Amino acid sequence: MPFSDREILETVRMVELETLDIRTTTLGINLLDCADPNLENTCEKVYTKVLHHARNLVEVADTIGADYGVPIVNKRIAVTPISLIAAASNSPDLVPIARAMDAAAREVGVDYIGGFSSYVHKGFSKADWALFDSIPEALAETERVCASISLASTRAGINMDAVVRFSEVIQATAERTRDTGGLGCAKLVCFCNVVEDNPFVAGAHIGIGEPETVLNVGVSGPGVVRAALAKLGPEADLVAVAETIKRTAFKVTRMGELVGREAAKRLGTTFGIVDVSLAPTPAIGDSVSDILELIGVDVTGAPGTTAALALLTDAVKKGGAMASSRVGGLSGAFIPVSEDEGMIEAVRKGALSLAKLEAMTTVCSVGLDMVAVPGDTPISVLTGIIADQMAIGMVNNKTTAVRIIPVPGKRPGETVEWGGLLGTAIVQDPGQFGAEILHRRGGRVPAPLQSYRN
Repeated sequence: MPFSDREILETVRMVELETLDIRTTTLGINLLDCADPNLENTCEKVYTKVLHHARNLVEVADTIGADYGVPIVNKRIAVTPISLIAAASNSPDLVPIARAMDAAAREVGVDYIGGFSSYVHKGFSKADWALFDSIPEALAETERVCASISLASTRAGINMDAVVRFSEVIQATAERTRDTGGLGCAKLVCFCNVVEDNPFVAGAHIGIGEPETVLNVGVSGPGVVRAALAKLGPEADLVAVAETIKRTAFKVTRMGELVGREAAKRLGTTFGIVDVSLAPTPAIGDSVSDILELIGVDVTGAPGTTAALALLTDAVKKGGAMASSRVGGLSGAFIPVSEDEGMIEAVRKGALSLAKLEAMTTVCSVGLDMVAVPGDTPISVLTGIIADQMAIGMVNNKTTAVRIIPVPGKRPGETVEWGGLLGTAIVQDPGQFGAEILHRRGGRVPAPLQSYRN
């Protein structure tokens, strides 16, 4: 479908005045052929293959950005879950693979490489146990490596043994990165109903059904939607609000597919999907919180916030689906607390609590994202928080995730500065009560009745 002159001019305005960008071009690389009984050989194969396929990624992205006048902010790599690659070696220590991934990512110049991952929603293999045990050291020692774990699904239920072990891994990772405010946990996420073509970190990886290589694009644009709603004004009804968001998402998606297809062509790979997610940054005017307040709540977290977020997420998805048959990933609206200046201010005002965030995750694209809690939060409390999010995803047949960061030495209300895209977090109060018995029970939460759909 060709682009009209009007669409092109509107896109130019969005880029120049409304902080529209391509948030990420993520090259997926299948590493299944890197498996080897010798772990050292596996590491060498991983390093070599990533270097071979991604050597031109940054240059191509920068060239396309210059050619089209559209900023491409991040360049990333996603690989096959490492637990699948490492199984052949039977090694209990997978940190060397993380080092190889990090070295390759540094060499090609990308921001992050995702895929230090495993799927354990129904149980553990030996390689899965090894990967869990390796995560704290791997994330402490590397700069660019991200880890993700599938703990639950609507089909499988919730692996509570894995939830408990993941909570322990979170605490250990926070402690290993104490000097940077638990920063390692910002590169660690767990999922229910994991998405296998997600271009956004920390969950980026490619599933076993993906091609040898694939180029996925993540398009953002909170500032564009914010500007469109500001022009619409407060007198319009909610149908008009939804239509405005949908039309805006349509334009953003069209631009994303254009860039994605061109990048894939220049790299000699397959174009996969365009993920149309409103992913905020700490920059003023690039906030999902601002959009919710323009829709009609006094401050994000106030009554009506969940309804406003539901409208926003649905309209973005509909606009994307109208624009492209390649919409995938997560698509919708992210609510990462530390990465959104409006969310940070809402927490500061006392309007946005951990409980309200959980309610909002029932309708957003993912779940609890970049939430800081005190460093001494009991592991049983982390287990309860994660289990709640997994249950929301499981019962509602949607993707949910948890990226929670225990900040060593910090108390509720205190601030931690991570800088850059990760922003600033106000440490939230998880409450005085926990889930100790639930934590100790283990086992599995069975799949819900709606999982039987054949």
